[in-house]
Amino acid sequence: MKKLFALFFVVSFLLVGIAAAEDVPTPTKLEGVKIASTAEVKALLGQKGVYIFDMRKALNYGKGHLQGAKSLPLKWLSEGADPSVRKGEFDMAVLPPDKNAKIIFYSDGPNGWKSYNAAKMTKEAGYKNVIWMREGSAAWEGKGYPME
Repeated sequence: MKKLFALFFVVSFLLVGIAAAEDVPTPTKLEGVKIASTAEVKALLGQKGVYIFDMRKALNYGKGHLQGAKSLPLKWLSEGADPSVRKGEFDMAVLPPDKNAKIIFYSDGPNGWKSYNAAKMTKEAGYKNVIWMREGSAAWEGKGYPME
Protein backbone atom coordinates (compact mmCIF):
# COMPACT_ATOMS: atom_id res chain seq x y z
CA MET A 1 0.00 0.00 0.00
CA LYS A 2 2.88 2.37 0.82
CA LYS A 3 4.43 1.73 -2.60
CA LEU A 4 1.13 2.48 -4.32
CA PHE A 5 0.77 5.71 -2.35
CA ALA A 6 4.35 6.72 -3.16
CA LEU A 7 3.81 6.02 -6.87
CA PHE A 8 0.59 8.04 -6.84
CA PHE A 9 2.42 10.93 -5.14
CA VAL A 10 5.25 10.94 -7.69
CA VAL A 11 2.90 10.78 -10.69
CA SER A 12 0.73 13.56 -9.24
CA PHE A 13 3.79 15.72 -8.66
CA LEU A 14 4.98 15.24 -12.24
CA LEU A 15 1.56 16.02 -13.70
CA VAL A 16 1.28 19.22 -11.67
CA GLY A 17 4.73 20.26 -12.91
CA ILE A 18 3.78 19.65 -16.53
CA ALA A 19 0.49 21.54 -16.15
CA ALA A 20 2.28 24.45 -14.48
CA ALA A 21 4.78 24.62 -17.34
CA GLU A 22 1.97 25.21 -19.82
CA ASP A 23 0.96 28.28 -17.81
CA VAL A 24 4.35 29.97 -18.14
CA PRO A 25 3.73 33.28 -19.92
CA THR A 26 5.87 34.26 -22.88
CA PRO A 27 8.23 37.23 -22.52
CA THR A 28 6.76 40.67 -23.12
CA LYS A 29 9.69 41.62 -25.36
CA LEU A 30 11.43 39.87 -28.22
CA GLU A 31 14.50 41.61 -29.63
CA GLY A 32 14.09 42.64 -33.26
CA VAL A 33 10.41 41.65 -33.34
CA LYS A 34 7.46 44.04 -33.11
CA ILE A 35 4.90 42.94 -30.56
CA ALA A 36 1.55 44.08 -31.94
CA SER A 37 -1.83 44.40 -30.28
CA THR A 38 -4.93 42.83 -31.76
CA ALA A 39 -6.02 46.28 -32.96
CA GLU A 40 -2.70 46.83 -34.74
CA VAL A 41 -2.93 43.43 -36.44
CA LYS A 42 -6.56 44.06 -37.43
CA ALA A 43 -5.44 47.24 -39.20
CA LEU A 44 -2.83 45.27 -41.18
CA LEU A 45 -5.15 42.51 -42.40
CA GLY A 46 -5.73 42.51 -46.13
CA GLN A 47 -2.83 44.84 -46.90
CA LYS A 48 -0.46 43.92 -49.69
CA GLY A 49 2.80 42.36 -48.52
CA VAL A 50 1.38 41.23 -45.17
CA TYR A 51 1.41 37.52 -44.31
CA ILE A 52 -0.25 36.06 -41.24
CA PHE A 53 0.44 32.62 -39.81
CA ASP A 54 -1.48 30.66 -37.21
CA MET A 55 1.04 28.52 -35.33
CA ARG A 56 -1.56 26.45 -33.47
CA LYS A 57 -2.39 22.84 -34.25
CA ALA A 58 -4.37 22.34 -37.46
CA LEU A 59 -7.37 21.23 -35.39
CA ASN A 60 -7.49 24.59 -33.60
CA TYR A 61 -6.95 26.45 -36.87
CA GLY A 62 -9.95 24.59 -38.29
CA LYS A 63 -12.14 25.75 -35.41
CA GLY A 64 -11.48 29.37 -36.34
CA HIS A 65 -8.61 31.62 -37.35
CA LEU A 66 -7.90 35.22 -38.27
CA GLN A 67 -9.02 36.33 -41.70
CA GLY A 68 -6.44 35.37 -44.30
CA ALA A 69 -4.24 33.44 -41.86
CA LYS A 70 -2.45 30.35 -43.09
CA SER A 71 -2.03 27.31 -40.87
CA LEU A 72 1.64 26.75 -40.11
CA PRO A 73 1.79 24.61 -36.97
CA LEU A 74 5.00 24.59 -35.03
CA LYS A 75 6.04 21.10 -33.96
CA TRP A 76 7.93 20.67 -30.71
CA LEU A 77 11.17 18.73 -31.11
CA SER A 78 11.77 18.49 -27.40
CA GLU A 79 9.53 18.35 -24.39
CA GLY A 80 10.33 19.84 -21.05
CA ALA A 81 8.95 21.48 -17.99
CA ASP A 82 10.15 24.90 -19.10
CA PRO A 83 8.61 25.94 -22.44
CA SER A 84 11.15 28.75 -22.83
CA VAL A 85 13.88 26.19 -23.56
CA ARG A 86 11.90 23.88 -25.84
CA LYS A 87 13.00 23.62 -29.44
CA GLY A 88 10.53 23.59 -32.30
CA GLU A 89 10.34 23.64 -36.06
CA PHE A 90 7.96 24.65 -38.81
CA ASP A 91 8.10 24.69 -42.59
CA MET A 92 10.04 27.89 -43.21
CA ALA A 93 9.74 27.30 -46.98
CA VAL A 94 6.17 28.58 -46.63
CA LEU A 95 7.44 32.03 -45.65
CA PRO A 96 7.63 34.62 -48.43
CA PRO A 97 10.99 34.95 -50.17
CA ASP A 98 10.96 38.72 -49.58
CA LYS A 99 12.83 39.24 -46.29
CA ASN A 100 11.20 42.68 -45.99
CA ALA A 101 7.62 41.36 -46.05
CA LYS A 102 5.52 41.90 -42.94
CA ILE A 103 5.07 38.51 -41.30
CA ILE A 104 2.64 38.14 -38.40
CA PHE A 105 2.61 35.15 -36.07
CA TYR A 106 0.02 34.27 -33.45
CA SER A 107 -1.13 31.32 -31.39
CA ASP A 108 -3.45 31.01 -28.39
CA GLY A 109 -2.37 33.93 -26.23
CA PRO A 110 0.30 35.14 -23.79
CA ASN A 111 1.15 31.51 -22.96
CA GLY A 112 1.48 30.69 -26.68
CA TRP A 113 5.11 29.67 -26.98
CA LYS A 114 4.64 28.40 -30.54
CA SER A 115 4.15 31.88 -32.00
CA TYR A 116 6.96 33.26 -29.83
CA ASN A 117 9.36 30.61 -31.15
CA ALA A 118 8.22 31.10 -34.75
CA ALA A 119 8.77 34.87 -34.53
CA LYS A 120 12.19 34.38 -32.96
CA MET A 121 13.28 31.80 -35.56
CA THR A 122 12.03 33.95 -38.44
CA LYS A 123 13.93 36.99 -37.16
CA GLU A 124 17.05 34.83 -36.81
CA ALA A 125 16.56 33.71 -40.44
CA GLY A 126 17.03 37.32 -41.55
CA TYR A 127 13.47 38.60 -41.91
CA LYS A 128 13.23 42.31 -41.13
CA ASN A 129 9.51 42.90 -40.39
CA VAL A 130 8.51 40.14 -38.01
CA ILE A 131 5.39 40.87 -35.98
CA TRP A 132 4.18 38.82 -33.03
CA MET A 133 0.61 39.13 -31.81
CA ARG A 134 1.36 38.01 -28.26
CA GLU A 135 -2.26 38.43 -27.14
CA GLY A 136 -3.21 35.64 -29.53
CA SER A 137 -6.49 34.31 -30.85
CA ALA A 138 -8.10 34.34 -27.38
CA ALA A 139 -7.83 38.13 -27.17
CA TRP A 140 -8.88 38.48 -30.81
CA GLU A 141 -12.08 36.55 -30.18
CA GLY A 142 -12.58 38.33 -26.86
CA LYS A 143 -12.72 41.65 -28.70
CA GLY A 144 -15.35 40.29 -31.06
CA TYR A 145 -13.10 40.52 -34.12
CA PRO A 146 -14.13 38.25 -37.01
CA MET A 147 -12.78 34.73 -37.39
CA GLU A 148 -12.94 32.53 -40.47
